[in-house]
Amino acid sequence: MSLLEGILIRLKNMQESGSEQERYFEQNGETKCKVTYSQKTDTFELKIFNKDGKTDTFQFDNIDMATIEIFDLLQNEEG
Repeated sequence: MSLLEGILIRLKNMQESGSEQERYFEQNGETKCKVTYSQKTDTFELKIFNKDGKTDTFQFDNIDMATIEIFDLLQNEEG
């Protein structure tokens, strides 16, 4: 399974659960981001943990855009 496919499956499972959900995405033992899914608003909130200890937060109403953002974050850290 590719990294992109794995991310998309995790986000779809969040949508289909029927309740508020959150997932953490890690790489090499370091938490890179947290995704929270809101059933009420059908949106994903992506909180990115920066190296300086600060966070950036983004809202997505499209599962594909949320998936791509997480994928890009994890890909950039690999290289």
